[in-house]
Amino acid sequence: METTFPRLLLQHAAQRPAAAAMREKEYGIWQALSWQDLARMVEHLACGLHQAGLTRGEHMVLIGANRPRLYATMLAAQALGAIPVPLYQDAAGAECVFPIHNADVRFAFAEDQEQVDKLLEIQPQCPQLTTIYYDDPRGLRNYSESGLHSMDSLLEAGARNAAENPGLLPAQVDKGHPDDVAAMFFTSGTTGQAKGVVHTHRTLLDRASAGAEFDRLTEKEEVLAYMPPAWVGQNIFSYAQWLACGYVVNCPESAATVMIDLKEIGPTYYFAPPRIFESLLTTVMIRMEDASAIKRRMFQSFMDLARRVGPALRDGRSVGMLDRIKYAIGDLLVYGPLRNNLGMSRVRVAYTAGEAIGPDLFTFYRAIGINLKQLYGSTETAVFVCMQPDHQVRADTVGIPCRDVEIRLDDSGEILVRSPGLLKEYYKNPQATAEAKTPDGWYHTGDAGFLDAQGHLKIIDRAKDVGRLADGSIFAPKYLENKLKFFPHIKEAVALGDQREMACVMVNIDFEAVGNWAERRNLPYAGYTDLAQKPEVYALIRECIEKVNADLAADDKLAGSQIHRFLVLHKELDADDGELTRTNKVRRGFIAEKYQPLLEALYSGQAQQYIETQVKFEDGRSGMVSATLKIMDARTWPAMKAAA
Repeated sequence: METTFPRLLLQHAAQRPAAAAMREKEYGIWQALSWQDLARMVEHLACGLHQAGLTRGEHMVLIGANRPRLYATMLAAQALGAIPVPLYQDAAGAECVFPIHNADVRFAFAEDQEQVDKLLEIQPQCPQLTTIYYDDPRGLRNYSESGLHSMDSLLEAGARNAAENPGLLPAQVDKGHPDDVAAMFFTSGTTGQAKGVVHTHRTLLDRASAGAEFDRLTEKEEVLAYMPPAWVGQNIFSYAQWLACGYVVNCPESAATVMIDLKEIGPTYYFAPPRIFESLLTTVMIRMEDASAIKRRMFQSFMDLARRVGPALRDGRSVGMLDRIKYAIGDLLVYGPLRNNLGMSRVRVAYTAGEAIGPDLFTFYRAIGINLKQLYGSTETAVFVCMQPDHQVRADTVGIPCRDVEIRLDDSGEILVRSPGLLKEYYKNPQATAEAKTPDGWYHTGDAGFLDAQGHLKIIDRAKDVGRLADGSIFAPKYLENKLKFFPHIKEAVALGDQREMACVMVNIDFEAVGNWAERRNLPYAGYTDLAQKPEVYALIRECIEKVNADLAADDKLAGSQIHRFLVLHKELDADDGELTRTNKVRRGFIAEKYQPLLEALYSGQAQQYIETQVKFEDGRSGMVSATLKIMDARTWPAMKAAA
């Protein structure tokens, strides 16, 4: 795409000045910001930052939730040829030190007092960070640190500079080139130190337009932006595609009001990682368990029908007249109200990405009439590598290569990708760049998979994670974990077994779902740790695991990786404790090392094990959580012989 993000902004402002570009919910009321008003805000911010000394090629950190001013600051930086670097707003201060040092950051945007405090805390370690602009002034009235300024003061200074130099913004935008660096995203650091992924305007906009063409997106779409802007998935859907298509991006009031805001906006284009869809389904199941017996029976009956015929109807396949009539009644009584309750009544296309989604979870949403599809990509590929065409949607694949993408497999089964959306480089890391990209332009994804007879890509697991049990059976931990996480009572699972005699798992219960389950059975508990170790909860989790084992027994390739032993962890896995990445991916190696006594107990046949773990609380304090964890065996089944 022969353009840049700021040029697209000015183009929308010229062609559709009064049309809504963004909406933000403040004090319960949706406020619209037109393309013309957004362009004026960007001009003032750019002129203010130019006056403050932000230069072409320099990096600027942004930490906060999706807000018009954050997006406008990104555009203002890009207009000056500077490079925005969004960071996760829930990251601890220490996690921000490396990106700020690595990118030589002098300027930062902080949404509120929490983010300002975080940056001020690490400023002694990052003396080059001299200027911090904050958006929300609440709690900051008495702060007197040098270099700390409000966005309002920046806008005022920029407005004066723009009035004195009316040609400044157009001149700066004209200097921009599609091959200039547009943004840098730091990887989640699943296996080590995070890396800065460098993308140009061309790479990001090419993939944004490829995705838009694939799903025929227009300026009429409505999107709710609620995931962290630092995640490349959110950035592509609510920034790159927003500017490529010109649709409306809606910013929720807060994380706590997302579900309410989702229902009010009724997005037509929706994107979420599997964890969000798991959470939504868990909420539905909890509500149904509290419903009357008649409602539960009706729900179960119509859901059985939906799973049988819903995906076929969604894909335009032939379904008998009687089933069509029954499904229409179900849509009136169950599926329609359920879609409305989920805020998805108007969704034309929904995507999930970031990690594999369980097939049962995926089928549930398609069964109730939501056009949920999977896509495959990564930070390094600007998201869009493979997408699922309408009427060719399957739970076990991630679709076909989209425009201009080539895929091949190396001898080890690793997927290699060549695409116009590939990263330019890892910032200041030529060794990692050389390891990831071949001289002829192929990117090593690190994923293992294959293309099926219909040309659809099937992902097995991370190539480095696919292992073997001691008897030679394939061990794909992510596959096992995803099957377990379909159950509403299991929030997270960590599968272990590579080079060992059997597969075992450590489980996190879903506190809300299991708590609701316990209360309906008059089972008292004093908190997460107490509830997790109840014999009744262990029996519940064992039932889930044994259902997974029964499924695995029917797969001749995976029957050997049935789960033999398990335990329920005494605490929830947490990114603040290093157990998850900021995108909520399990850091399996770190967990195996941290919980080594539990690992040894699982494989030595012990019935229980004492563990003491350091945790970090929300206020930054550290403490210890200890418990004696039960370890239980799960039933396994002999492998079913494939039909001749």
